[in-house]
Amino acid sequence: MNRLAVPAASSTPWQSIIPETPASGIGLALAERHPHKIADAPVATFLPLNYEPGYAYPLVVWLHDSGGSERHLPQVMQHLSTQNYVAVAPRALGESLGSMPGYRWMQQPDAIFAANEAVSDAIDVAKEHFSIHNDRVFLVGHGDGGSMAVRLATLSPERFAGVATINGRLPQRHALMRNLNCLRQFPFFVASARNHHTYLEHQVCSDLRLLHSAGCGVALRQYPGSDDLTTCMLDDVNRWLMDQVCGA
Repeated sequence: MNRLAVPAASSTPWQSIIPETPASGIGLALAERHPHKIADAPVATFLPLNYEPGYAYPLVVWLHDSGGSERHLPQVMQHLSTQNYVAVAPRALGESLGSMPGYRWMQQPDAIFAANEAVSDAIDVAKEHFSIHNDRVFLVGHGDGGSMAVRLATLSPERFAGVATINGRLPQRHALMRNLNCLRQFPFFVASARNHHTYLEHQVCSDLRLLHSAGCGVALRQYPGSDDLTTCMLDDVNRWLMDQVCGA
């Protein structure tokens, strides 16, 4: 199992491997945008290899973990898929705590509203500039970004075709399941490392019980060890996304 961008012997967090915008031959565009809503957040965009304007692509909205930023999108997409999706990544609006540079998603009402606006802005950027299938917009998040992806998907399930969270547990407060009737059969993908330090196995089980009791469609993948984000996890997310796109 390959850790994303981190050699096996390294203790360096993977988020710090790319401190600046990576050079990419596969369609990176970083759009610094003028504010027009509460969410004045930069958005990174990614185009697949051999992008075809006449084809309506599925859209992946990537939400980074705390300590990361939108600038990691090209690296993530190289391991998720370089051909299947257009992707966008808004920057979280909160500053990271401690000495680690980066940004974080917060589960307070104002921050949730701002995150929702940032995601809406990012989707608007993609639809304005690229060919996007309106019914194939997916939220995919890692860590705290996964928790926020779940939050926003349950807030407005009609806007999305599904949500995937990687080592990011379900949020616990502020009426997560308020749109219960709209969430029946809504596709969820939950990926977790068995010994992850912030998403413990009993929490995974609790989250699964909640999703199943709500009637959601849930796919679970568990991985040995305590890895935070691996190429194997992203590969499984890609397979799940293509199952949703192809109607499997």
